[in-house]
Amino acid sequence: MANEHSSILVIGLGRFGSSTAATLARLGREVMAIEHSAELVKDWSGKLTHVVEADATNIDALRQVGAGDFSTAVVGIGTSIEDSVLTTANLVDLGVGQVWAKAISPSHGKILHRIGAHHVLYPESDAGRRVAHLVSSRMMEYIEFDEGHFAVVKMRPPREIQGFTLGESGVRDKYGVTIVGIKSPGRDFTYAEPTTRVGKQDLLIVAGHVELLGRFAGRP
Repeated sequence: MANEHSSILVIGLGRFGSSTAATLARLGREVMAIEHSAELVKDWSGKLTHVVEADATNIDALRQVGAGDFSTAVVGIGTSIEDSVLTTANLVDLGVGQVWAKAISPSHGKILHRIGAHHVLYPESDAGRRVAHLVSSRMMEYIEFDEGHFAVVKMRPPREIQGFTLGESGVRDKYGVTIVGIKSPGRDFTYAEPTTRVGKQDLLIVAGHVELLGRFAGRP
């Protein structure tokens, strides 16, 4: 690897790990992946910067491939909680600065936090919450922050603000959310201003607390 401090280590090339590794590669990041399945190693060789067949639950194996030299690692193991926990503990013991670990349940995540994981990810439950918000409202995209308390969404405008400027409709005062961006048909997204007039076919980027966003986006 050219520079472990700018490269990212991904352990486990299942659906989550491989998607993470592939996206990092598309973003121009160097990626070293560790996978115990020879078949997956063969599939991904040449697609990532470096792919190694090794048992990440063995700290000596991780030392041999230089895992401790990385500043960031992602543990994508999801089929075995034991393997996930052992691998995460090994990375923490090796001094990896930022360890991101996938959890498949709250109890699994609690263990990962306790052994030193810096970030715990819940891709399945996060995806489920996102879908629930999308199918039950006018939202077209939904991104959560702050453990689900705050979000940014892309949506069509509710009927009661169509044809009015943001200053006239008083969205922030009435609904407690902030429209931060707007896109009219055939135009690029732009910052929303009090003088911005909202059309029926416009797209809005709206930020706010999840409950308030749900009320605003749930309007017909």
